[in-house]
Amino acid sequence: MGTDQRRLPRTYRSNRRAAQARRTRQRVLDAATAEFLARGYAGATIPAIATGAAVSVPTVESLFGTKARVLKAAIDVAIAGDDEPVPMLDRSWAAAALAAEGVDELLSIVAGVIGPAQARSAGLVLAVFEGSSTDDALAALAARMTAQRAGTAVWLVDALTRKAPLRAGCTRLEAVDTVWVLMDPAVFDRLIRQRHWARERYQDWFARSVRRLLVADTPGRDST
Repeated sequence: MGTDQRRLPRTYRSNRRAAQARRTRQRVLDAATAEFLARGYAGATIPAIATGAAVSVPTVESLFGTKARVLKAAIDVAIAGDDEPVPMLDRSWAAAALAAEGVDELLSIVAGVIGPAQARSAGLVLAVFEGSSTDDALAALAARMTAQRAGTAVWLVDALTRKAPLRAGCTRLEAVDTVWVLMDPAVFDRLIRQRHWARERYQDWFARSVRRLLVADTPGRDST
C-alpha cells in the first residue's frame, strides 16, 4: 500500500504531461489546418503555424519534423475527426455498415461518414496535390493518399456486392474506379464551394450515385 502511494505522484505527473503534450499537439494541428486552408501549402510556414499555436518553432519541429509531415498529420485527424490511432476502416461505423441489412442502409452509413470527413479534410488534401508537383515529400504523400482512397473504394465495392450484384456489364474494377472518382475531394470541393451544395445534399448524391451506377435492379435483394 505504501509503495502504491509513493507511485501516485509520479503517475499523476506523467499523465498530466501526456495530456499537456496532446493538447499542444492539437493546438499545432489546429493552427496548421487554418494556415494551410488560408494560404495553401506553398504559402504556409512553420513559423506562422507556431505563432498560431502559441508555441515555438522548435516545438513544432520536434512534434512533426517537416511542413509536409504537419500537413499529413492534420489530414489524418481531419479525416477521422479525432487523433485516435485507429484506421478508418477499423472503426465502429465500418462494422455497422457491413452489418447493414441492405444496400440503402449500407450507403447511408458510408455517406454519413464520408460527408463530414470530406468537409474536414478536402481543403487540406487539395493542398497536398497543389504542392506535389514541386515537393518530393508531398508527391509521395499524394500517391499514398490516392492509393488509400482506392483501398476504401475496394472495401465499399466488396461490401456492396455482399448485399446485391453489380449492374450487368459493370466489372469490379470499373465499380472501384467509379467509387474512387465519386470520393475525390476535388469533386466534393467543387460541389460544395463552387456549386453551393449543402453537405447533406452531397451525402445523398453520393449514396444515390453509387447505387444508380453500380447496383443491379434486382427486387428482393435489398431492403428499401
